[in-house]
Amino acid sequence: MTTASAPVLEIRDLSVSFPTETGTVSAVDAVSLDLAAGEIVGMVGESGCGKSVTAMSIAGLLPGSARVTGSVRLDGTQLVGARESDLRRVRGREIAYIFQEPMTSLNPVLTVGRQIGEVLQVHERMSRRAARARAVELLTLVGIPSAAQRVDNYPHQLSGGMRQRVMIAMAVACGPKVLVADEPTTALDVTVQAGILQVLRDLRDRLGTSVLIITHDLGVIADIADRVVVMYAGRVVERAPVDDLFAHPRHRYTAGLLSASPQPGRHAGTDRLTEIPGLVPVLASQPDACTFADRCPAADEQCRAAAPPLEDVGGADHVAACWHPCVTAPTAAQEANR
Repeated sequence: MTTASAPVLEIRDLSVSFPTETGTVSAVDAVSLDLAAGEIVGMVGESGCGKSVTAMSIAGLLPGSARVTGSVRLDGTQLVGARESDLRRVRGREIAYIFQEPMTSLNPVLTVGRQIGEVLQVHERMSRRAARARAVELLTLVGIPSAAQRVDNYPHQLSGGMRQRVMIAMAVACGPKVLVADEPTTALDVTVQAGILQVLRDLRDRLGTSVLIITHDLGVIADIADRVVVMYAGRVVERAPVDDLFAHPRHRYTAGLLSASPQPGRHAGTDRLTEIPGLVPVLASQPDACTFADRCPAADEQCRAAAPPLEDVGGADHVAACWHPCVTAPTAAQEANR
């Protein structure tokens, strides 16, 4: 689901670095991204690519030592450099987060109803009784059975999937414009994972919420996303509509990720998964070169001498930063433009 209207969230040239005992670490480099109303955008890449740092920087959730430059606008309001009091009003009400492990995010000594109610009392000025009633409605909305009883449960009394649904209920309590889901299905079994993704899809359809979902699981992206952003070493290396990216990957890193993913019939005990050699580099600064060059089979001196620009590689909104993009069969959009 996409729209031609102005984006709800606009990120332009966002860069983040951290000072450490051994020097500066560059985590995010000039990331640009739009999120339209009612759109689900997936962000993928290996651990250490800068996905979570990008997400946390949107609402100013990084530690004070982080150096953040660039622009993040929510409905035209600039968030980078905003006062902490202004950011607190935005968090939970305009932008909400679903984190990876609910047991480390939920308070173990408060009932889930109390925790959902606190969000409503702070941002919506509801009374405790009204907040409790709304908490029951929200638990029902995210698919928790017997919500009127579960509202008085503590986190340890719920299954992993139910705890994650509680986190989603807290996140959407105030009807945020943007929902950031950071690895929301990690450590959940396949059936529970499918249920969580369906909840996110339903919330998008019912409430018009825009969703930025961060994961390393390409199966999740294929299931739920409208567009995909691929990150590597802090940079966006490819961006495309989900069907186009899976059918016609153009960056060598994207192609490597897809080759490393199990496919029905291909990895049934006869073929090994194709791994990407090497590790994501930890960079003190971003070089004027392709950061994937040391792991890329097609790399040459041009790749090591200059950073490739993120440019159109054919198709609607399909861009990649690669000097030697993968050659694939023409897309339907490319055929139509001939």
